[in-house]
Amino acid sequence: MIATAAPEKIVYWHRELPPLSADVFGEDTVEATSGRVATTLSHRDAAWETCYADLMERTRLRLEQEVARRGGRYAHVRDETIASRSDEAKGESWLYGRFRYTISR
Repeated sequence: MIATAAPEKIVYWHRELPPLSADVFGEDTVEATSGRVATTLSHRDAAWETCYADLMERTRLRLEQEVARRGGRYAHVRDETIASRSDEAKGESWLYGRFRYTISR
């Protein structure tokens, strides 16, 4: 059996800190949305959890793309704002997030 190395961590959230050797060279903001789910009062908590997990995964992927695009190695999310959105006509809800981060090499 061949052992494979775990992928290097790129995104650090709030109190998690990138390596001490990292040199911060910028700050920026990304926005992301989760997938849409059917709006029902009976499954509100499950819908929130589904949307939240999806939003965080999409945000992680977006941050990794930004780090690569800007020639960095790490993103450190320092602040986030998450709000629910809905389309009553379609009976759908989703989450919108805005994430402020620093980028370092």
